[in-house]
Amino acid sequence: MNFLNSLMNALPGAVAQGMLWGIMAIGLYISFRIINVSDLTVDGSLATGGATCVMLIRAGVNVWLAVLIAALAGILTGLVTGLLHTRCGIPAILSGILTQLALYSINLRIMDSKANQPVSVDKYALVVSQRYSREMSLNNPLIVLTIITVLLIAILYWFFGTEKGSSIRATGANMNMARAQGINTESNINLSLLISNGLVAFSGALLAQFQGAADVSMGRGAIVIGLAAIIIGEVLFSKIFINFALKLFSVVIGSIIYYIVLQMILLMGLNTNDLKLFSALIVAIFLTVPYLREKYLGRPAAVKEEE
Repeated sequence: MNFLNSLMNALPGAVAQGMLWGIMAIGLYISFRIINVSDLTVDGSLATGGATCVMLIRAGVNVWLAVLIAALAGILTGLVTGLLHTRCGIPAILSGILTQLALYSINLRIMDSKANQPVSVDKYALVVSQRYSREMSLNNPLIVLTIITVLLIAILYWFFGTEKGSSIRATGANMNMARAQGINTESNINLSLLISNGLVAFSGALLAQFQGAADVSMGRGAIVIGLAAIIIGEVLFSKIFINFALKLFSVVIGSIIYYIVLQMILLMGLNTNDLKLFSALIVAIFLTVPYLREKYLGRPAAVKEEE
């Protein structure tokens, strides 16, 4: 009974945090699923968004403008990764690692050489704050995050339905065929990485406000959380959510489920030092489920295609 009461009390905060990371996971979905590029920049660009936003707010900049500038900073990180990959011939995964490595020092510079910079809701009018997670008011981050998430999904649904968006999806589906059709695949890869890391930094800006501080290591493990959200969403809803907008929505739901599971693990009294271990196990389990389901409950995909 105590466990259920504790879970119910922690649930609003877990859902809000899941939605925040869900926005990041949508950004990762664009690079990982749509354009088919393994981008590891996200571990650094999330912290860049948080650091930029917090320092601007502390300098007196309007909070929404600070969030926008943080997203633009994330777009620049994606541009660097894209140029390293498309113009310098460096493999995508290594390009992301190089940018992520450089961003650690850059993020420290942004935060005035401090590993942590606080931003209190008592002093600044923040967009979201963990303090109001259980309040029935407009300050509740769940309301704001729901509106932001719906708007982002609607914008992305519209964009990827345009000619440019369709060419990006074609690039990810079959790059050689896209080139044969006269599509500039390098431009599409760069644009996708810009959008992806812009969303990741946007998420980082909101996350820093939610937790009341920006930390130089706040993006560590973001790639794992993002992949967990994507995989969980696909495993649970791939047969139901066919529409592109619903697929994006399933990523957010996957992130929420991930954080609820983590919250349950913490409430069971397990060591918080083992969180990374449990995160890896959760991802491994959900990655294994489709394989086992196909192996024991269905026929191989290759056989289906031949038929």
